[in-house]
Amino acid sequence: MTATRSTGDGQGPSDQYVQSLVRGLNVIRAFDEDHPEMTLSEIAAATSLTRATARRFLSTLVEVGYMKSHGRWYSLTPRVLELGFSYLSSLSLPEVAQPYLERLSQEIDESSSVSVLDGSDIVYVARATIRRRIMSVTINIGTRLPAHLTAMGRVLLAAQAPEDLSDYLRTLPSDAPTERAITDPAALRTELDLVREQGFSLIDQEVQEGLRSIAVPVFGRRQHSVSRNSDTPPRTVIAAVNVSTSASSLSRADIVDRFLDPLRRTSAAIADDLEETRRGRG
Repeated sequence: MTATRSTGDGQGPSDQYVQSLVRGLNVIRAFDEDHPEMTLSEIAAATSLTRATARRFLSTLVEVGYMKSHGRWYSLTPRVLELGFSYLSSLSLPEVAQPYLERLSQEIDESSSVSVLDGSDIVYVARATIRRRIMSVTINIGTRLPAHLTAMGRVLLAAQAPEDLSDYLRTLPSDAPTERAITDPAALRTELDLVREQGFSLIDQEVQEGLRSIAVPVFGRRQHSVSRNSDTPPRTVIAAVNVSTSASSLSRADIVDRFLDPLRRTSAAIADDLEETRRGRG
């Protein structure tokens, strides 16, 4: 299973669409953990650009400091972090969530993360890790994974408006990284109904063999439950928080018993702190 490199939200271009900007961004996004350095030909192939067009974008990116060249090889510079940092700074979620994730991971001795939904992927915005590694993919801030295969993604998808969810399910990818992965739209809708009803998601070796994960929503304002049985008005789900563990260590029932309450306390603490932060800024 590899992290995805999304190039958009699946919607067609509007009359305000600037194709050259999109192409330039796609050149930057072509670089990842598996491709830290590339040649002109490799970049052109990865972005579906001609060599001449790719060369113009690369020359511009080198000129403004987002990329460097050495011989025939190109690589990103630390300056590209400015692009993501602008978003993270305005969000406030990562800095608020980080100490609570660290406290949670110390309490339960497992890694924990916070992510948001971006198109068909989740994007990791905060993470606390333990020493042992259980995922084959290296998870860092900014890592993307398919939403429908992850516990956090299903929590976030379950909170989508019905019409948005229907649009998402119509374009659900059919490739499955494991035998347990849900890729049938009807089956996923049923699973999301359960997630919405119980207020959490538990995946069992769907994104990767040997990995189990449980996640709960982080709410914006008003209610503290996603249960349909609640009389409280709906509250916006702004993020999801999870705990991942080895399938050989704990059963599904044990994961719920041990991690669900600490996760919910962490989620509530993050939500309360975010609200206080916003009030302070107001």
